[in-house]
Amino acid sequence: MLGTQVLLETKLALRQGEQVLLTLVIPLALLIGLTLLRVVPLPEPRPTSALGTVLALAIMSTAFTSQAISLGFDRRYGVLRRLAATAVPRWLIVLGRLGGMAAVVFVQVVVLAAVAVALGWRPGAGSPGWVVLLVVLGTAAFGAVGVLLGGSLRAELVLAVANIVWFVLLFAGGVLVPAAALPGPLATVVQLLPSGALAEGLRTALVGGTPSTAHVVVLLAWTVVAGGIAVRTVRWS
Repeated sequence: MLGTQVLLETKLALRQGEQVLLTLVIPLALLIGLTLLRVVPLPEPRPTSALGTVLALAIMSTAFTSQAISLGFDRRYGVLRRLAATAVPRWLIVLGRLGGMAAVVFVQVVVLAAVAVALGWRPGAGSPGWVVLLVVLGTAAFGAVGVLLGGSLRAELVLAVANIVWFVLLFAGGVLVPAAALPGPLATVVQLLPSGALAEGLRTALVGGTPSTAHVVVLLAWTVVAGGIAVRTVRWS
């Protein structure tokens, strides 16, 4: 049952044009642009740093923005309420959505890594264990925030807030522009955001360095806090 639910959620996510634009097309365009155009300052080797940046963006797009919007509109149209009234247990519905989200993230990682190789990135020089850990923690942190947002606000408000937050985090949250290139106070704040912790950690790990323990702690804290609040506040309708 769980496998069937995960497969269904994955298919639904990949069939929606706007979701594919957000989760694959935009990250791919940004990966190519950041690698070939030196508009944004990134550490060398540039293809590796660009991959870390775009992986963080892809995870944020899928686990937070897409998840929040999808959940908000499923609540609005009564999808969750109808599912909860069937023989499918609620825990399976939740795990199915999370599994579908994880499957989309896996597809993103594979596609982006393949394109990065074509652009000059060579795997093996980084720290794969750290990369996997950060991807998992980043997905969990953004997923918890996405469920919190999508499960507590009206669908129209979720749509607006999720897209605004996505743009703010992209340009001022440590994703596109590294924290070191931001003004002092903003750089400090960015380090405490899941976007900044994930992007900085991935860029460091992919070039062979060891991410700061603070990156892991920040992502864990967002996962626990947002997840705990979501458990108490998320509504099915």
